[in-house]
Amino acid sequence: MTGVLSRPSRLTDGADYKAVVRRGVRSTSPHLITYVVASEGTRAPRFGFIVSKQVGGAVTRNLVRRRLKAICAEARGDVAPGRDIVIRALPAAAAASFSTLRGDVRTALQRRAS
Repeated sequence: MTGVLSRPSRLTDGADYKAVVRRGVRSTSPHLITYVVASEGTRAPRFGFIVSKQVGGAVTRNLVRRRLKAICAEARGDVAPGRDIVIRALPAAAAASFSTLRGDVRTALQRRAS
């Protein structure tokens, strides 16, 4: 299936999120903050998403999260193996179009995760 991040491609543990946010190299845009940590190994890159209530209600947050997941699923082939990536949506992400979010994510990944 395209557009879906399988379980091995997702960060699922809170400690993993915390480690990436604390030790990761940070990249910012008007809509997102992206953290990237490189580790040794050849495993697939893993993605995590933080979309807080500041972004909006549940429907808006889930829409933003689904968009980010789809963008990362199509971009994961361009990300170097062994990378852990956390994307934090800022409140402006609620009003951003899919193509704007895609551009922000692609730029951050090219800068930090390639």
